Amino acid sequence: MSYDISLYRTETKVREENAHDADFFEKEENLVPFTGQQFQELKERLLSYNYKITGEDDHGLHFSHSDGDFGTALLTGNALYFTASWNENSILK
Repeated sequence: MSYDISLYRTETKVREENAHDADFFEKEENLVPFTGQQFQELKERLLSYNYKITGEDDHGLHFSHSDGDFGTALLTGNALYFTASWNENSILK
């Protein structure tokens, strides 16, 4: 079991509230892309928290942390996704 947290631009949240669509986040065209600067700043913030880039693919940049309690992160052009284990020391608990 794990925790999953997704971070989007505030404009995406406004769109979601107005859409009244249960599958809103399943449709990539609904997500407002990060600006180049926002993407870079999110990447730098993750690196400053000692996340390491473990790969890059069509989905985005994959990050992990040497402390497993910090879980993993995926930075895409539209969102930042965190996943961490379900335990007492998890950063997301």
